[in-house]
Amino acid sequence: MNIGLLSKRTTTLAGRMKQFYEDLGHKVTIFTADNLSINESLLEYDFFILKSKKLIYLYAGFFIKAHGVPIFPDPDLTYKHKYRIDAHYLIQQAGLRSPNFYLGTKEVIDDFLSKKVPLVSKSLMDSGSKDVKFINSSNDLSTLDESVVYFEEKINGTHYLMYFIDNEISVSKKPPLSNEHAPMTEIQPSREMIKIIKKWKEYHDIPFGHLDVIKEDSTNNIYVVDPGCFPEFSNWKLEGDPCPKICNIILKRIRNIKN
Repeated sequence: MNIGLLSKRTTTLAGRMKQFYEDLGHKVTIFTADNLSINESLLEYDFFILKSKKLIYLYAGFFIKAHGVPIFPDPDLTYKHKYRIDAHYLIQQAGLRSPNFYLGTKEVIDDFLSKKVPLVSKSLMDSGSKDVKFINSSNDLSTLDESVVYFEEKINGTHYLMYFIDNEISVSKKPPLSNEHAPMTEIQPSREMIKIIKKWKEYHDIPFGHLDVIKEDSTNNIYVVDPGCFPEFSNWKLEGDPCPKICNIILKRIRNIKN
């Protein structure tokens, strides 16, 4: 098959996926910002893999899906992972806890900040730890560039990164505000963590991905603070390379779509 891979980079997991599929006899083209043009030439491929949530790749994904070419993961679901408010409701729809959020201009937010601090400031159209800041007073608003700002209630507790691939779950203790590549310590997933992953996977029909969670100190409740549909699996702690596992899952999904 002729496979297109929409990715920010040609190395790391994307490069290993390309090698895996080529070893099986498939032809693979990785589209980065350097060579991606959204036009009819994309329709010559048998299927696409949407590796990145950046808007140029999402727009390509919408174009590809609209023209009937199979693509995985679904660009609509991927977009909802990227957009903070949609991601909040994805979490709630699965029956999971997520922090309360607040959205408005700096002027409006400033009026009630003193009653709500501490808060966590996040980019509205991004996921992960980039541009995440703790807001402890209205003075901290001056450090934010956006005119419209998005905040979440700050949950005091221990942070964890939970990967899942099919029925495998790899959990690590995560430094606050760090990305998935930071050094982490493996822990055994609790029953509650396993239940959370099961709910998330089954409700949204997601075979692999990750959830960033916080276990609150005062209640032991677990809050999902950031979902991801296509991580790098940099801190996968279980046996076996995750790359062949997810590549085979994708092949199975694409065959099911085609049939």
